Amino acid sequence: MLAQAAKTAGLKPLLIDLFADQDTQGYAGDFRQVPSLAEQDLAPAVDYFIERYGVTRVVYGSGFEHHPESLYYLNSRLLILGNHPDVFARQLDKPAFFSVLDELNIPYPEVAFNAPEYAGDWLVKPMQGQGGGGIKHYHAGDETNGAVYWQRFQPGASCSVLFLADGQQAQVVGFNSQWLIRLSEAQEFVFSGVANNADLPDQRKAQVAGWLKQVVPVFGLKGLNSLDFIVTDVDCYVLEINPRPSASMQLYDEDLLVRHIQACEGTLGATSAALKPETERLKLPPLSGYQIVYAEQDTTIPSQFEWPPWCMDVPKAGDRCRAGQPICSIIAHQNNSQSVAEQLRAKQQLIISKLKGFDRHGIYSQR
Repeated sequence: MLAQAAKTAGLKPLLIDLFADQDTQGYAGDFRQVPSLAEQDLAPAVDYFIERYGVTRVVYGSGFEHHPESLYYLNSRLLILGNHPDVFARQLDKPAFFSVLDELNIPYPEVAFNAPEYAGDWLVKPMQGQGGGGIKHYHAGDETNGAVYWQRFQPGASCSVLFLADGQQAQVVGFNSQWLIRLSEAQEFVFSGVANNADLPDQRKAQVAGWLKQVVPVFGLKGLNSLDFIVTDVDCYVLEINPRPSASMQLYDEDLLVRHIQACEGTLGATSAALKPETERLKLPPLSGYQIVYAEQDTTIPSQFEWPPWCMDVPKAGDRCRAGQPICSIIAHQNNSQSVAEQLRAKQQLIISKLKGFDRHGIYSQR
């Protein structure tokens, strides 16, 4: 996503990536594939780009939730165009994060930092989670691994707001609807997709925009960020802030990577037509949806597999996708939300059906 945005903006993407998918390589001016985002794996790739290209600035995406210390390393070598590592770390410090929400009188589902005596309707969540990974229903007596916290399950519609910030002010890009997938007993609320429309009344949009005006200066958020929230018939509740460009940025026509860089440098700029409230637009743009296709079983990507042009994050031939891991992502553009959902389902089924023509080793099987 970031590679494509950089290429579209006329920049030369120099990438460090865990997967180095086919399309990622196609957008890249140069790339280095690393086994993890831990500092020991990241450092040689950073050295390579600094020495060969004289790189001085960096934009980071997802994955640092598991390696926040690596952001401090990046900050020591390059100018980060994004949130400072301290800002990022404050989002992972859940006791501090929810204390700020308390001070600002912003509602959120009840949290606990010690295991509840009774399971009830509690969820257990990792402190350093990403994309809903590791979230599951809590059962009294369950063993927990790593740093976790507990949060009351709140029924409702899952939404997010994509916004730009300059450290003091916020500018809403758009409100999004999101959906989740249950991959296993240990992965019950995994991010599956997002669409750039959310059926929210103006009152709720104004409420969330008001939250942004409060949290941006308190945390010092910069660039593109997203805030996840749950909407019910009577109220809405904050879940978390993702302090980095999120998947929803690719659902908007704006040159958001350039605007991200400008915001990090202190300039939000005038709100363009595509960013104005829906009531101020002369014509609504087509609705867009993005979805991750997860492997239903262990799958080796066949060498002769033909990927449709609407697939993204396409793995290389021979790559092994374990059951429950992403295979690729897909995108759809339609005139209404129902058509977006139907097209995403159809495209996902096409990919899964085509792959079922091959066995788990990637060899075509006539059945």
